[in-house]
Amino acid sequence: MPQSTPKPPADTTPPNQKKPAPIGNKPGAAGSKPGPAGNKPGPAGSKPGPAGNKPGPAGNKPGPGGNKPGPNAGKKPAGPAAARGPATASLLPPARGAKLELRHKILALSFVLVVIVPTLVSGWYLYTRAEDQYISTVAFTVRQKEGPSTIDVLGGLTQFTGGGGASDTDIIYDYLRSQDIVTKVDQQTDLRGKFSKAWPQDWVYAFDPEGTIEDLTEYWRKQVVVLYDVSTKLITVEVGAYTAADARDIAIAIFEESSRIINSLSDIAREDATKYAREELIQAQDRLTKARQALTEFRTKTQIVDPSADLAGQMGVLNALQTQLVEALISLDQLAGSAPPNDPRVVQSEKKVAAIRARIAQERAKFGSGGESPMGESYAELMSDYEGLAAQKEFAETTFISAQAAFVAALAEAQRQSRYLAAHIRPALAEASLKPDRPMTILSIFGFAFLGWSIMLLVYYSIRDRR
Repeated sequence: MPQSTPKPPADTTPPNQKKPAPIGNKPGAAGSKPGPAGNKPGPAGSKPGPAGNKPGPAGNKPGPGGNKPGPNAGKKPAGPAAARGPATASLLPPARGAKLELRHKILALSFVLVVIVPTLVSGWYLYTRAEDQYISTVAFTVRQKEGPSTIDVLGGLTQFTGGGGASDTDIIYDYLRSQDIVTKVDQQTDLRGKFSKAWPQDWVYAFDPEGTIEDLTEYWRKQVVVLYDVSTKLITVEVGAYTAADARDIAIAIFEESSRIINSLSDIAREDATKYAREELIQAQDRLTKARQALTEFRTKTQIVDPSADLAGQMGVLNALQTQLVEALISLDQLAGSAPPNDPRVVQSEKKVAAIRARIAQERAKFGSGGESPMGESYAELMSDYEGLAAQKEFAETTFISAQAAFVAALAEAQRQSRYLAAHIRPALAEASLKPDRPMTILSIFGFAFLGWSIMLLVYYSIRDRR
């Protein structure tokens, strides 16, 4: 078992009797020499030093009746162990006062250079160099003509699909931001001259007249703000210029160019809607023309205006011969009952009957395959050719009438679906300038500069604390 350390003997010195000086402290003229622990008491206690504690000027001196303990008699020597005690550790040295160091000066200088100076410079430029700009607004939408459809009236001969307003509005929105409209408006209103009136004094907001068309298009997108509401299909255009009249003229030119584009789109849609109907009408008309020409050639060749009428005439001749034959046969029968066979009247009647029969046979032969018309052709072939040409003509006429009705219906439907621009806000002269917004611009510059300076400061201290 571990042995316990024996406790030191209790102090039995009476209270009224002075304790002797500790062993190892010898009186001297200047004080006591350090004992084995190297600690010498001072007048008010001992402070640890690098190599030990030295006594103060008034050490332990011997009294008249022997050795008197000094003022520090009975105190434990101070050393490194005592310095780590709770009483000494609770007494921390007081903090030193803050001083203005070099890093504080650099921090203040950076704030002035990064935040204050840009804000002051921007404010000076905005109030001394930047020119006032005026805003003119125009707002419009793409509308479509409405009315009863003739397609339903004509029984749905054709079907057409017109372009929707959404796609037309999207096209107009892209066109308002394109280089094409910039070129057109520049040719009409001298856009470069209007945008460069403040050059070179206001070199930040004004346009350099020496710039290219690409530079002018980029500047156009800053000065001409196009707002597009997808839900309502409304387009609002805000035009900024250095005079109210210039802003209004540019806005009017924008509306006119947009109207021209939407009209051209409507013409293209109308052309697409009537294209197939027109092609069918042209084909039907060509077919009818060819059928009529073929029938005319047939009549010129056969010298028969109407083979049906000519055939009806031939049939009339045959019918008349048959009637005469019947009458001649009746006369012959009457003579045969009252006169002998060699009677001249009977002979004449028989010759007449034979002649009529021969003529009937010849007339009937004309309608057969071997018969010939007065022009030397067979009536059967003539009628076959004529009926074919007549059928083609009748079909061509019917097709032409249907195609013509379809074209009229397509044209009416295309007219009904034509689009146009309807402006609900007209360009007007502005009375007060709205650009540039100087207070808001200065505040924005200050905010962004301060945010950038704060981020740089945080990055610097973050790197500094990680070293």
